[in-house]
Amino acid sequence: MRLLLLLCWLLCLPMAQAQVRPFDDILASGVLKVAVYENFPPYSFQQDGQPRGVDVDLAGRLAEGLGLKLELLWVTPGEKLDDDLRNFIWKGHYLRPGVLADLMLRVPYDREFANRRNDVGELANEQVVMFGPYQRERWQVVHDTRRLPEVDTVAVFREHRIGVELDSVPSFYLSSVLNGQLRAKTEHYPSTAAAFTAMREGKVDAVMALRGELDWLQHGAADPQLRNADNAYPNLGQPAWDIGMAVHESNRQLANAVDGQLEELIESGALEKLYAGYGLRYELPGLYQDVQ
Repeated sequence: MRLLLLLCWLLCLPMAQAQVRPFDDILASGVLKVAVYENFPPYSFQQDGQPRGVDVDLAGRLAEGLGLKLELLWVTPGEKLDDDLRNFIWKGHYLRPGVLADLMLRVPYDREFANRRNDVGELANEQVVMFGPYQRERWQVVHDTRRLPEVDTVAVFREHRIGVELDSVPSFYLSSVLNGQLRAKTEHYPSTAAAFTAMREGKVDAVMALRGELDWLQHGAADPQLRNADNAYPNLGQPAWDIGMAVHESNRQLANAVDGQLEELIESGALEKLYAGYGLRYELPGLYQDVQ
């Protein structure tokens, strides 16, 4: 009977509530908890058991600048960014009850998205502050010049096969642009790395993906015959966008402190060097381009 009562009591306990740590508590703890996406090279991944990636290194520099140690929270993306912000910044995930990050990286920095409202007119992410743009990202095509010397327009993919990650923006784009004329030559793979490998094996002549991912893969391949296409993508809604950070709306003091550290890293050129260490081109976010 005692065991039965104990089990009933445990089942009735509420799930542990995730608590947002105020800035003073973060400083007192000596630790900054930062959420980064797992298995997402070159941004955040593990290699030989060690955390690596530009976001991992940036998080470490930010924590160091605040006099704190870095604690990484490896997260998997949900179906929407709203899910990730809810799970890791303000509410918590049911698989990780009571666990929240102080700071989340690789959050699109977009005023329109930040001010988006739900069906009843309330801010959809009112419990989140999105700030600190630190990089401009864009879509890129890489082609093997041995089989495809030039990519003057995406129309060349009427005749040449191109690889994309399944269910990605390039996948939907190439399957629909030009009235679907490129669909038959668009090959789908489980990841950008798999599509890139297919290109190196001659199964496709080009790959379309995030520029950072392709820079990283090209850096590892060290093949001068693999080149970046320099062309526009007609009817692609957002070919480039800024990447930033997020904190809970009650933690603007942390956001201000991180912003100060970030500005120093950008203006000193340290962040550009960090990206170059992974073979990535670094493009300033719009906020900093506007003041140059």
